[in-house]
Amino acid sequence: MMTTTHVHDIAQGSPGARIPVELDFFISGHGWREVGRGVTNEQGFIHDFGEPPAQGIYRLMFDVASYNPRSFFPSIAATFEVRDPQEHFHIALLLSPFGYSIHLGA
Repeated sequence: MMTTTHVHDIAQGSPGARIPVELDFFISGHGWREVGRGVTNEQGFIHDFGEPPAQGIYRLMFDVASYNPRSFFPSIAATFEVRDPQEHFHIALLLSPFGYSIHLGA
């Protein structure tokens, strides 16, 4: 499984650069465990979170407050399920100070 992400600041019309992002895996009965982390590059991308466990429930935690302390949403969670460990998951976040949209990219 490969997970990548991209953040685009739609209010500024620019990439969401230097945003810390954590990849977590859900373990039933134990909660969330961090399996990867990174910081978006100048183009707003993280290309590699390392090799997490295969199937299961994951979430990306975007530390938006470190990018924009005035944002109404200080952190954003994107929770998703991996059924096929061979798939590539590209999670895209469109961000503004008062809203956001998350989608599975190509």
